[in-house]
This record gives sequence, C-alpha cells and structure tokens, in this order.
Amino acid sequence: MGFEGIGAAVKRKEDGRFLAGRGNYVDDINRPGQVYAYFKRSDRPHARILRVDTAAAASAPGVVAVYTGADFAADGIGGLPCGWQIHSKDGSPMAEPPHPVLAQGKVRHVGDPVVAVLAETRQQAKDAAELIEIDYEDLPGTASVLDALKPGAAVVHDEAPGNVCYDWQIGDKAAVDAAFAGAARVVKLDLTNNRLVPNAMEPRAAIGECDIAGNYTLYTTSQNPHVIRLLMGAFVLHIPEHQLRVVAPDVGGGFGSKIYHYAEEALVTWAAGKLKRPVKWTAERSESFMSDAHGRDHVSTAEMALDAEGHFLALKVSTLANMGAYLSTFAPAVPTYLYATLLAGVYKTPVIYAEVKAVFTNTVPVDAYRGAGRPEATFLLERLVDAIAHDTGIDRIELRRRNFIPANAFPYQTPVALQYDSGDYETTLAAALKAADHTGFPARRQAAAAQGKLRGIGISTYLEACGIAPSAVAGALGARAGLYEVANVRVNPTGSVTVFTGTHSHGQGHETTFAQVVAEQLGVPVSQVDVVHGDTARIPFGMGTYGSRSIAVGGSALVKAMDKIIAKGKRIAAHLLEASVDDIEFKDGKFSVAGTDKSKTFGEIALTAYVPHNYPIEELEPGLDETAFYDPKNFTFPGGCHVAEVEIDRETGVVRVVNFTAVDDIGRVINPMIVEGQVHGGVAQGIGQALLEQAGYDDGGQIVSGSFMDYTMPRADNVPNIHVGTESTLCTHNPLGVKGVGEVGAIGSPPAVINAIVNALEAYGVRHLDMPATSQKIWSILQAGAPRMAAE
Repeated sequence: MGFEGIGAAVKRKEDGRFLAGRGNYVDDINRPGQVYAYFKRSDRPHARILRVDTAAAASAPGVVAVYTGADFAADGIGGLPCGWQIHSKDGSPMAEPPHPVLAQGKVRHVGDPVVAVLAETRQQAKDAAELIEIDYEDLPGTASVLDALKPGAAVVHDEAPGNVCYDWQIGDKAAVDAAFAGAARVVKLDLTNNRLVPNAMEPRAAIGECDIAGNYTLYTTSQNPHVIRLLMGAFVLHIPEHQLRVVAPDVGGGFGSKIYHYAEEALVTWAAGKLKRPVKWTAERSESFMSDAHGRDHVSTAEMALDAEGHFLALKVSTLANMGAYLSTFAPAVPTYLYATLLAGVYKTPVIYAEVKAVFTNTVPVDAYRGAGRPEATFLLERLVDAIAHDTGIDRIELRRRNFIPANAFPYQTPVALQYDSGDYETTLAAALKAADHTGFPARRQAAAAQGKLRGIGISTYLEACGIAPSAVAGALGARAGLYEVANVRVNPTGSVTVFTGTHSHGQGHETTFAQVVAEQLGVPVSQVDVVHGDTARIPFGMGTYGSRSIAVGGSALVKAMDKIIAKGKRIAAHLLEASVDDIEFKDGKFSVAGTDKSKTFGEIALTAYVPHNYPIEELEPGLDETAFYDPKNFTFPGGCHVAEVEIDRETGVVRVVNFTAVDDIGRVINPMIVEGQVHGGVAQGIGQALLEQAGYDDGGQIVSGSFMDYTMPRADNVPNIHVGTESTLCTHNPLGVKGVGEVGAIGSPPAVINAIVNALEAYGVRHLDMPATSQKIWSILQAGAPRMAAE
C-alpha cells in the first residue's frame, strides 16, 4: 500500500459501484405498495385558473387520488419558503409572494404544477392527467427583466408592484461618483449573462412514505437532506422533525439545482400521509427543463473609471437579476451576497458601488447554478477589463498586472465587504501563460490563417469565494446565518473508522477525499474508512454541499473531530504505557512515549477503548467516538488564470476551442486526480455557457428551448484536452489550508472563451459579444463586412 494521505492521487473509492451499475439512486428505490405521481403542469406562462375538472381523471383506470391546490389550501399546507432575506436600499424587506405547492388561483410560468395525479403505475397517472380539463383566462406575460420593468407590464404578483422583488446596493456611491468625476477616462460595457438549465445527468426524483404511527420518510435527489427536512417539516407540512426522515442516496449530479426544496417533495410526502401508501415521482427530462431552478440571467451595465496610466479608480455596476416567477430557496442571495461582493475580483480597485434589482418574470424560478453569482461577477469583470484594453490600447495582460492586488498585500480588505486572506495572482497568471505557450500564439494564428481560419486567444484572471461564511459580510451587510458543518468520527473496536458528515456527495468524491484526510491524520488505510452521508436518521445536523464548501467546512469539522480522537487516544495510551499524557506523541498511526521505544498502535488503543480490561474507567468514558462543529469565520478565496484558444471557421462561423489551460490556486490539494476531474467538468460547463447553452423564452414567457432538441449541451467534440495546473497559496483560517475546487472551472472559463472569440474577431471591429457565441451569431458578424485590415 502506497501513500494515501493528503496529496495522493488515490483512485475514487465510490467509482467501483458506479462503473458496475450498482449505484443506488432514488429511482432505483421501490417501496412496497407504492403509487406513482404525475403532474399536470401549466402550458402557458401567465393565466387565471377558472375551472379545474378532474372527474374523468379520478375515475380513470388505476387512479388512486387526484389533488389540486384547493386540497392543500383546505389542509392548511404552507407554501414553499425562501431561505434568505434581502432588504432594499430604503431598508424595506424584499417582496416574498406565496409559492404554493400546487397553483392556486393563477399559474405564473410554463411548468407551474396545477394538478397531481396518483395511480398504480406511472403510465396510468400520465394517461389520466390527459383527461383533466382546465379553463384558463390568459394574461400578458413577460420573460425578460427589461420587459417586466416597463411601465404597464403585467404584474406577476400583486405583492410585488412593478415586479420588483428588491432594489439593493453595496459600496460607497458618493466615493465612486467622486472618482468618476476626476477620472481621466471611463469605459462602459453593457452585457448579459445568459440563462442556463442545469441538466444534471440524473433527473430529480422523490418518494414519500408514512407509516402507521405517522412517521414520514422522504427519499429525494438532494444536496442537503437536513435543510430539506427543516424547510419542509417546519414551514410546509408542519411535521415534527423527529417524525420526518430525509434520505438522499446516490445523487447523479446537482450543480446547485438540487439544493432547493421543491413542490414535488412536499406533494409526495403529504400524499403518502393521506393515502398511507408510498408515493413515487421521477421527472421526465422535459419536466426538468420547466421545473428545475434555472441559473444566471443577468442584464448588467459596468463602468470603470481610470487614471491616465490605466489604473482602476472606481467601478460602478448596475444589474437586473431575473428571479423567475417565484423565489427559490436561496435565490435572493445569489445576485447580492454571492455576486456583488465579488466585484473587486483580483484587482485593487479602491472604491466600488453596485446596485442590484431583482425582478419577477413569468419564467422558471432562478437560483444558484455551479458558481452561483461568482461566474456572473467574473464574466462582467473580465469582459470589462478586455474592453478597457481595447479602448485604451493597453495590452490586456499588462493592464491586469498593473491592477492586480499584490501578493504582499494580504490580508486585503475589498471595498465590497470581503477580506481576502491569501493569493498570488501574478504567479497563477505567469504559470498559465507559460503552460499555454502564449508567446507561440502569433505563429499559431498565422498558421490558422493559412488554413482559412480565424484564431484568437483569451485570458481570464478570476477570483471565487467558497465556503459560504455569512459572518464574513455580517458587519457590512447585516447578515448572519449559521452555515457551520459537523462531523462525527466513530472509531470501531478494530481500528476502522466511520465518518458521519453533514455534507453530501453527488459526484465530488467525498468518500475518497474525506478518507484521505482520515488516513493523513489517524494513519488508517483509506480502505478502512467509511464515509456516511445523506440520511438524516444517521448523520448529525449539517448544511449539505454547495458553494465548494465540503472540504473547507466539512473537512475542517472532520479535522477537529479527529483532534478530539487523538487527544483521548493519548490519555488511553498514557495509562497503558504508564507515562504522562504530555509525553505521549502520535504519528503515523502510533502512540508512543517521547524519547523511548514504548508505543501502542492506533488499533490497540481503539480496542482498549471498547474492551476496557486495562482502562481508567473512573477517569475516562469508554469508546472512541467524537463530534465536532466548524463554523467558518470567512470565505475561502480560490483564484487563478484560465487561457482559451479558439479557431473560427470563416465559412460557417463555427467556433472550436482548440486549447484550454487552467491554473488554479485552490489551497492545499487533497487529491490531484479528483481536482483535475472537477476542473475538467467545470470547464466543460463553462464552454457550454460560452458557446452553446441558452434557456430561451419568447416575449410572452413561453419556453422555446424545452428539450435537448432546442437546448444545446456541450459534447465531447466541443471540449479540447485541458491542461490543469495548480499554484497554491494556503488558506490561513481553516486547519487544512484548503480553498475549494468544485466551481472554479465554470467560473474562469466563460470569459476566457469569449475573450478569445473577441480577439479572433478584432479585425471585424468586434468589441464585445454576449453569450452564447453561437455559430449563427458569429456567421452574421462575418457576413456583415470585411475585416478592417482588408478594407484598408
């Protein structure tokens, strides 16, 4: 057995069962006597419900029950709660309209669930739903934030006049205005961050169950089962927590879309209690397009004030953020706490002011999607920096270097609440440029031109905030929420270890990385470590997985719990070895007396803890089982540089990413192979956003990209070989020195790709291009006119 601790490229333990088809997903679970749910959803974006006739469906073969919003109202069932409160500039709380489990009175987006049909088979439920008659009075709808804010626009919720959820701000507006007044130059850029559909490989699914004693179990595709239990039990169904168990087994990807509490989870749980039979629902892919929370969808204007040498003096940003038809669980936090607080990026801009207006529209709710606010901030900043370089003639790499926060300036307090603890942006930039052979690009561009291709290169120097530490912004923004994490470490009598963690793994490899942390600290082989997650009946209360928090927050709790294990082990060893506790050392899985050859293995101490034939029972309780909590006092701040190189076919406008380099500072690397895989996946998603993906709506709110026929996902031939490198500075405030890696690929890559495309099209006078840069969009630019150099 080779080295398996921190830094080892250990193969993922969990992959064996997945590759052999032995994963256990929600749809693999079948409960005795279960019935199947199917939802009749709104086919229109905005309408009053005049009549719902379910008689024919209720009498259809196999149908067990049919439920509407009226049934939930009659039962006193609450709506889906929003988990984050934002206040507007004037101090007023955000508008938080009701979000019923099944529509009541109105439908507000295509996909809004109206009726639930439960039958003995899935097909019977689906067939019966076709028999339901619903009379609507159609109302005007809006899909874009710009249309929703126009005078006279249709109001989505009476509780939100003008369709405004909140009008929020951060920063010193007076100082920014003063800096702009004295600036040598101001550069402005209007840009849109396109709406995305998450499209995890596994669709959402849920099974509700209720036993004769009124104890409920929900099996669900969730990233945070304890949070679902809290929200659904306390605010929706009013089930005491000790009577509600939530199980999230293997989950096939989440990307944020499985954080939230959804209507289908509440419906199957409530209906199981009514019928005293399990109720199962699995989304069809077309349902996912119209019911899974979407991501991004910002319209922004950014302005930078500069001095004569190109130093950044002040940044001003105005953003309209689309909330969709209802507030999803954490939606208000994304364009505020997770976006605007990151607008400093890697630059030492002295003053920043941002205002964010959140807007209701007749579209699917919008919430966090891989990166959650951080990609939107990075795209805005990195496109703005390239626009500044374009307008001023300053080399874009030199412009970045001129404005970087220097490595000796940490800790660095930004003007938008956050304080960065560590980083070295010059080093990651230099490493990325070298790995990408930036100096050789002119020759590659010339060779491409000889083949009739346009070639461009783009860079993105990004910063992310991970770990979701509300205390880090509490002073400036008045927010505080306990987003701690917990770990319980149970050492078994034979010395094997079981870790119970409140985080959840849905592709990240926690069963391996957490085991490596245990191997490093306790000297136990990875094969002897079992990591348990996803079941509220087995794990202590935890906050789940999102925001690249698992190793930084959950891993830190694990380290603290193991510190307690070692401390107790030292006391046991001191008794067995007849030495002072202060003289006991622990290293490489062995307790020893300093300066002697007297020692006991970790396994021997574990056995003694449980079989105390020679044990200080009067002084020390038996067992070796410890729990610890870790509450992050600050975010962690990964950063890095991504370099994209593209070729454009002049005849078709097709863009091909031919080279991609990612050099990231993610703090201490636990498993380099898993890090590389996480970056690969994130970059693939970033390329998808940059080139292909767009959740499309017509002007009235009808979804026009409701399947893979109309929504283009990145395929293998869209993604090049990716060079991944790391240049780490350690996080200074968690015991592992880690920063997080799950989202960096999706944050740094979109602006790098768009910057490369704009660079390739510079001869055509292109200054900016919104995502996605489709072949049609590029072809239109190429057809619009000859390159300037040719005209000259």
